[in-house]
Amino acid sequence: MDMSKLTTLSIAMLATVSVCAQMPKTDNSEKDWAWLGFERPEGINPIISPDTTSHFYCPMTKAVIPWENSDTFNPAATNIGGGIALLYRAEDNIAQGIGSRTSRIGYAFSEDGLHFQRHGAPVLYPGNDGFADIDSPGGCEDPRVCMTEDGLYVMTYTSWNHKKACLCIATSRDLVHWTKHGYAFKTSFGNQTSKGYSKSASIVTEMKKGRQVIAKVNGKYMMYWGENFVNVATSDDLIHWEPMFDKDGKLLHVMDTRNGYFDSALAECGPPAIKTKKGILLFYNGKNKSGKNGDTEYTGNAYCAGQALFSLKDPTKLIDRLDKPFFIPEADFEKSGQYPSGTVFIEGLVPFKGKWYLYYGCADSRVSVAVYDPNHSR
Repeated sequence: MDMSKLTTLSIAMLATVSVCAQMPKTDNSEKDWAWLGFERPEGINPIISPDTTSHFYCPMTKAVIPWENSDTFNPAATNIGGGIALLYRAEDNIAQGIGSRTSRIGYAFSEDGLHFQRHGAPVLYPGNDGFADIDSPGGCEDPRVCMTEDGLYVMTYTSWNHKKACLCIATSRDLVHWTKHGYAFKTSFGNQTSKGYSKSASIVTEMKKGRQVIAKVNGKYMMYWGENFVNVATSDDLIHWEPMFDKDGKLLHVMDTRNGYFDSALAECGPPAIKTKKGILLFYNGKNKSGKNGDTEYTGNAYCAGQALFSLKDPTKLIDRLDKPFFIPEADFEKSGQYPSGTVFIEGLVPFKGKWYLYYGCADSRVSVAVYDPNHSR
């Protein structure tokens, strides 16, 4: 027998076994740590859509523009004044394609978590404020927001100047007037991240006296961040952050993408992480690869939502992870718009009247909500 053929055959068989061993997935119901059972309220969604009548004087263009006429999506959420506030991404210039418009952060408030009244003008945007070189012309994108025990709101967002996307920090006491602090990190890490970008930060929070507030882990503030893999960063002041590195001086990978799964292309951090009795719960957005390396149960390039559990003692240690998304694109407007492959992009998760309200972007075009009741879920 030709031994070279035997070797080739053996390698092929081992590869097949490896793929087959990878594909069986644990059902989500077996994960007793996960929050399962988010439901879309009937007849409510989308809760925020583009508005062609809303205008704003742009200090960069020195013109009055329809700042949210194109798309509204990817919202942060937090509690304020007995209700829920959304900080949503809005894009102008409907004639331009993805990545070529300007994004600004709008504000909306709700007393019931379902019906929202908009502020009317963006609250965070490119301006003549010393940050134009990093904010303009692409704008301020994809916010996440949480608050300290004394009521300081901290926003992480992406500044996009059409050259590089960088993670930035802003703070506020009322969610309307914001102070920008610039880059979260001192360096951009070169080619260690996707295109050298830094994006998508989930600051760790906890429940105290019925409020979701920013937590400390081992004496430091902490956040998970990243899109093509997840890293951990710590801070003493919530403004200046230090990422974690491995023994070779590279950014530490605490969670990576997985071929054959819904998060095969990207594993991108979602809303603020939450300390639970079982560990630190990280909600994240998974992008599916098209073709053989993706999950064939879901559309190629679709974004679905996942959950991962990290150790309370060692937050870099991944304990467990859902093999299947807990939330997927279903409605027509979640599978159309700017992103027809389908997108539910989660960025806001807040407690309200005994339930948790999850706010998400729909196909980069609308904002919607789903509700989780801990007493009636699983």
